[in-house]
Amino acid sequence: MARVAYADIQNPETRPLVERIQRERSSLPNLYKMLLNSPPVAEGWLNYLTAIRQKSSLPPRLRELLILRVAVLNEADYEFEQHLPIALQAGCGEHQVEGVKAGDFTALESGERAAMAYCDEMTRSIRVRDATFDAVRHAYDDKAIVEITATIAAYNMVSRFLEAIQVDHE
Repeated sequence: MARVAYADIQNPETRPLVERIQRERSSLPNLYKMLLNSPPVAEGWLNYLTAIRQKSSLPPRLRELLILRVAVLNEADYEFEQHLPIALQAGCGEHQVEGVKAGDFTALESGERAAMAYCDEMTRSIRVRDATFDAVRHAYDDKAIVEITATIAAYNMVSRFLEAIQVDHE
């Protein structure tokens, strides 16, 4: 059970933002119902996560693999469950998903393996070793590295918010 009450989504002051979230997300997930307790935070969150998920040039498969891995590392079941169908639709197979859960990246392409190691170090240690960064540098250009890093950082933010407040699963 969530530690904070969900916002009143019928509030006329937040109705335009509620409608925008529903348009952009095709629903109003509990995460956003919680964020709507602070409309400026909800709006900023929506803008940032829309940039990460819908405007980034990362291949959707890589983006979703990173999101799933962050969810696993942070034990954020809500985040994992929300992104599993998206990951499967983006071309992740069950074998790859199971590998991401177990920390076994052998079923992934070499660049994806480098990105997963980078994700692990960013999430667990914050600082990334030179050898790990060099592997990412070898596989990706500057734009992709920034987008990979921002995706990992963003979904660490998401999982920490979800778990601290204990947002309920849909």
